[in-house]
Amino acid sequence: MSYPILDKINGISDLKALKEEQLPALCEELRAFLVEHVSQTGGHLASSLGAVDLIVAMHYVFDSPNDKLIFDVGHQAYAHKILTGRKEAFSTLRQENGISGFPKHSESEHDIFNTGHASTAISAALGLARAMRLNGDPHMAVALVGDGAMTGGLSLEALDDAGQDKLPLLIILNDNQMSISKNVGGIKDSLTTMRTNRTYNAFKRSLTGVLETSRFGKLLSRHMEHFKNRAKRFLAPNLPFEEFGILYLGPIDGHDVRKVVKYLRRCRELNKPMILHAITTKGKGYPFAVENPEKFHGIAPFEVMTGKVSAERQKTCSEVFGETMLRLAKENEKIVAITAAMPSGTGLTEFAKTYPDRFFDVGIAEAHAITMAAGLARGGLRPVAAIYSSFLQRAYDSILHDVCLQNLPVVIAVDRAGLVGADGETHQGIFDPAFLSTMPHLAVYAPSSQKELSAMLEMAVSRKEPSAVRYPRGSLPDVPMKTKLYFGEWEIVEPIQKTVIVTYGTLLPLAKWVAKKKGVGLINARFLQPVDEEMVAYFRENDTRILVLEENTVSLGEKIALLANPCRVRSIALPCEPVAHASVTRQRERYGFTEENVTKELLELMEEA
Repeated sequence: MSYPILDKINGISDLKALKEEQLPALCEELRAFLVEHVSQTGGHLASSLGAVDLIVAMHYVFDSPNDKLIFDVGHQAYAHKILTGRKEAFSTLRQENGISGFPKHSESEHDIFNTGHASTAISAALGLARAMRLNGDPHMAVALVGDGAMTGGLSLEALDDAGQDKLPLLIILNDNQMSISKNVGGIKDSLTTMRTNRTYNAFKRSLTGVLETSRFGKLLSRHMEHFKNRAKRFLAPNLPFEEFGILYLGPIDGHDVRKVVKYLRRCRELNKPMILHAITTKGKGYPFAVENPEKFHGIAPFEVMTGKVSAERQKTCSEVFGETMLRLAKENEKIVAITAAMPSGTGLTEFAKTYPDRFFDVGIAEAHAITMAAGLARGGLRPVAAIYSSFLQRAYDSILHDVCLQNLPVVIAVDRAGLVGADGETHQGIFDPAFLSTMPHLAVYAPSSQKELSAMLEMAVSRKEPSAVRYPRGSLPDVPMKTKLYFGEWEIVEPIQKTVIVTYGTLLPLAKWVAKKKGVGLINARFLQPVDEEMVAYFRENDTRILVLEENTVSLGEKIALLANPCRVRSIALPCEPVAHASVTRQRERYGFTEENVTKELLELMEEA
């Protein structure tokens, strides 16, 4: 496909050479380019389409990388990547050895700060703004933040901090949840024009200076400030940012790129913390993404003309979890569900429709979700909080302090556990076993099939202690459970021999294949905590050689090595390093989860003296 304007842009200097009246056409070409390429690679399409105009205006007005542009979460930054010299590489988006789906400083000097989780951008921008001030750098820090990220406590903490300092910091609020009312928008447009006018601001500073020189002037100044605040609340009552000491501008149409440019130029002239409120439409420019923004938030390769995902798929673990929750909630009215802004992703959409009074979406606030769940449990309910593994890291203290130390019956459904593929290093669910398995009273379940997932969830909500049930992105095998689930007991899949493989979750099929070929034992470690002490004692008494496979940083392997000492124990696990984006299959190959490597490690273990 030909793109008359975009084809000539290979970097920021080419963008700045355009006439302002060319920018709307460039935005349309960028959207068409995004749809064409993301349909082939998959990725975060709807959010990136909605942010195109804002990103074009940001780069047109500001001087990246001297001005520091930060993208909260970063999943909306595709246009930024294209404009900063990565257009030709865009066909490699999220592919192994290709460009990342999120900003990465190692990839470009224009990716000033690595992002991947929500609500971090304002804090990072504030830190950069302070660093620039201390270094005598006159440039500006600019954070593009989605309205969802504003629900995160980290954003509110950063706003509270930013307001007390007169720094050149601009927050662009990309709001795709509200519509603009013409009357209110017109009034606010006029107010914004007045408040950003250089003459007005200079007059205000001069008047304040004169009034502060006398006792009467100070008294008059206070009364004027009181009147101004009352008038402001009456004319524009939804300005909470002013309470933080941050100048609020807007709302404006975030898809009117020339208007956005005009406002950004005004913001650049003001040396203070500001927030520019821009109204956008998620999925702008592609009707299927506008109609179904959740589906196109993170989409697999799809057909452009129909919007349909090309590949067939099995039932996901999130869907199994959601169906099980519906069944259990029907049987037990004490069960409630919690999500941190991910009802669809965690499979709880139908639960929310069926039991609206028993469903709580707390926004991007994982720590709050867990502590609130603890309060629900103390109040006699059975809360189940569904949170992605990589986001659960934010709730570490809440899990330990508010749930485990009080031994409360909170169930944490740890979605996206293990390798997740193309989303890259910020989203891999590989650290939760290491920290969850050290917490008192907390049982950690690791299902290897859809049936086990349902059974474990049912067991977890029936117990009086805290539990975490971890399961992968995508699917687990839909096979029958051959042995009944008993709390704290591992399953013998292949009879115990002098050498055994111990694994859990997604790696069981691979381990089963190798164990049968080599005639060794195989254990399905259904519980990472508590460890099956009887089985480990049997290993110790019989000097069993043990190969542990786990699709996360080493956790169970270390426990077995300690408890089964002096048994010989080897582990194939993920190293403590960032896992780069690639398909899950390629990631497993890269880290040794292949029949060839597992067999090699097994034979070496068997041959040890």
